[in-house]
Amino acid sequence: MKNYCVVPLLIIFISSALVSCSISNKTSPSKQLYNQPGTLFHRILVQLDNQATEAKVAALKNHSFGRVKTSNLVEKHANSIVELYEAGLLENYKTNDYVNADKVFKSKPELLELLIQLFPIDSYALLRKVQSVENLDQDLILTAIVSMNLDPTLVFDESASGLENSVTPLINSAGIVLYNQNEDSTNTVRFKKLNELQWRDGLSLVWEPVYGALSGSLVYLDEDTEYEVEIMVKSESDEQRYSFTFKTRANSPPIDPNKVYYLSEIYNGGQLNLEELDIYGSEDGYAKIIGDGTIIDAGDEFLSAVHIGRQSYVMLENFIIKGGKRYGIFADRTHNIWIKGCDVSEYGRKAGVYKNGKAYESENSSSPINYDSGIYLQKTGVSVIENCEIHNQNLSANHWGNGHPNGPSAILVWAYHPDEALRGQMIVRNNRLYGSDTNRFNDVIEGRQNSWRNGGFVRDSAIYGNYLAFANDDLVELDGGQRNVLFYNNELTQGYTGISVAPNRLGPNYIFHNYIHDLGDERGSEWTAIKAGGLMSQPAGQNLILENYIYTNRNGLAASNFNGDNTFWVHMQNNITITKNIGNASGFCIYDEQKYYKSRSINDLCFNESIVGARYEFNLDDIVENELSDDETYIEMLKDNRPTLLESSPTSLIPNFSNQTSTEPIQFSMSPKELENKTWLLDTKELKFTSFSQQYEYGQTFKETRHTLTLTGNNWIKAPIHYEITEKTELKLTLEIVGVPEIVGIGFETDNKQNANRIIQFFGTQAWGVDAQGFFNAPATEITFPIGKYIQGHVKYIVFVLDYDDVKKSQNNASVTFSDIKLTISN
Repeated sequence: MKNYCVVPLLIIFISSALVSCSISNKTSPSKQLYNQPGTLFHRILVQLDNQATEAKVAALKNHSFGRVKTSNLVEKHANSIVELYEAGLLENYKTNDYVNADKVFKSKPELLELLIQLFPIDSYALLRKVQSVENLDQDLILTAIVSMNLDPTLVFDESASGLENSVTPLINSAGIVLYNQNEDSTNTVRFKKLNELQWRDGLSLVWEPVYGALSGSLVYLDEDTEYEVEIMVKSESDEQRYSFTFKTRANSPPIDPNKVYYLSEIYNGGQLNLEELDIYGSEDGYAKIIGDGTIIDAGDEFLSAVHIGRQSYVMLENFIIKGGKRYGIFADRTHNIWIKGCDVSEYGRKAGVYKNGKAYESENSSSPINYDSGIYLQKTGVSVIENCEIHNQNLSANHWGNGHPNGPSAILVWAYHPDEALRGQMIVRNNRLYGSDTNRFNDVIEGRQNSWRNGGFVRDSAIYGNYLAFANDDLVELDGGQRNVLFYNNELTQGYTGISVAPNRLGPNYIFHNYIHDLGDERGSEWTAIKAGGLMSQPAGQNLILENYIYTNRNGLAASNFNGDNTFWVHMQNNITITKNIGNASGFCIYDEQKYYKSRSINDLCFNESIVGARYEFNLDDIVENELSDDETYIEMLKDNRPTLLESSPTSLIPNFSNQTSTEPIQFSMSPKELENKTWLLDTKELKFTSFSQQYEYGQTFKETRHTLTLTGNNWIKAPIHYEITEKTELKLTLEIVGVPEIVGIGFETDNKQNANRIIQFFGTQAWGVDAQGFFNAPATEITFPIGKYIQGHVKYIVFVLDYDDVKKSQNNASVTFSDIKLTISN
């Protein structure tokens, strides 16, 4: 065995000083910052104010904008753009009184539609200003709004002015919205528990241009606790104080004692249909169904294995669910659903035929199999999914080599309930959602209708503490409505993209304290850890990306075209991003071709292994780099160590976010009933094997059968698993050894570092690891070992060890065969 210094999990301290370090690769001179097209045109034309109209038109046409959509606007509308300018309608809407608007738009209504195209982010604010102009036909404005696919309810006074400021509490967080605000104002937030005297600082609310609001979130709150929050908003001429009291939600719902059911008493096979059983609860007490070992097995005879339908105030606990033609659990246009501790597998349609690499139910099917899911909450809000395991779906999605991936997801969410008060407010926490290297999801968590403002999680939702793995597209889609949507403390691995926020149609969202690593689809191809885009085509939300740990091959943050637009708006702070490869569009901590002028990167640690330094395609004037980005020794320490805390100096602390428990290893609690039924069995078809901790020297790994693995040579390999070892867990296997190697054993690790206390040694001439040699009789033995007496807690990798350093490769005849490995609970 090779000897390496084993570095334990570290507390990572991000820079004590905010200084701008040298950036090793600027890629190219910074392009002009991307503002809205109308602003760019105004800047050009104001310099030609004394020239004739024809000269202004020619100047626009001769200008190089470098952006296809902007150039297309000039090509099609140069004369009209100049006409808007000369009428004084390209000036800032905040200072423009639009005195000529009635004459211009009455004679040429199409100019109003053009004005909207020129100011997409400010379109609603601009239209509200135009709507206030006297003598302007309101039907003309409505026609333009509908033509541009905008929402008239956000423009006209009677609806736009009637929105109430609000605080929306979840269990550990709360979203805040203040309407009728000014973009140029500043604000401070402070909060405290109602019974405390000491106030705590919150992160300032951010501007949201669609509603003209200030929005933001409080995080890491205690459940079932009363708080008060105070926001001071200051403008040039005014100061306004807003105060709220609220109570966070309880960690579990109230249960109606008269509506507690045991699954074995109400389930007789096939589909469990709550509508037919007339099971529902109320705000004062949920109806609760307890899984007591009975397995729901619906096969493919029913659309879903569990049909909640429109029943509300329902809790499902500790279900084991198999089957469902499309869904394991399905709810439709309901609310207050609580799904806890469920195991969902073997759901979704199977391929009847493949066409161009995509799966179809049959030869006559008009579209590929898509949107099947372990849990689908359709037009459903105010719900919780926690401590569930969703895996082993019936179909693997296609990869991008065959076009946009189609196939199943683990969780599918559309939180657009018909009642506004019940929209969003979704909590998805502490779940294990995983495919395998050969059986991948499309997206692990997917949002329906996620190109529009009321799609996906919609608003005031929290996704945290989850493990997401094995997707051929995104590991999670937050796309769509993202007002105060929180994504934090999650681990993401093995996807083409980690987190998608393209487009963010409202915002702000908060992506923080996540661990994103080892990306790649089934081909090993990947794009970026975080994907954004669509700001100008589907305005307009801000993404706050804070204190994440990203270690990936290609990019940390990059864009995807949405409706031909790859512009995005981000505030990044205190992130660690390490990339490996380098190329025209890879190896960047931030890859931003458009460089939207409001985006910022503050105190981010950026390092590319290939150039041994920071690498950006971003507006370099808006980067304040972390000083440790140039510290190679520190970077080397980071590479194999997942940080347990991201901590900043006082100058870069993020109020309410920094100095919190951030990327602690994710723990998943199980009920006693879950543990009794929990067994892990070696299945080589479902596992991806890679070398472990730089110990592999040579040799081969053979998957003899689905339950048998043989190693030769000097060979240490690992495979990802996710299992909770308790004191009652037993390890069972059959072991066969040829030769006299130094160490033969099995390890259960939490990272890629060797730890003698986590490797069980069954044979060898070198004593290393937990001594279990008394359980093995050469050359082959069936073994039952009390693993729970030596190792406990959540396991991320199983490690197979055949160590034989002291013999030359040509003389090594050692091999070991592991068969029928099982982790189970002893009686």
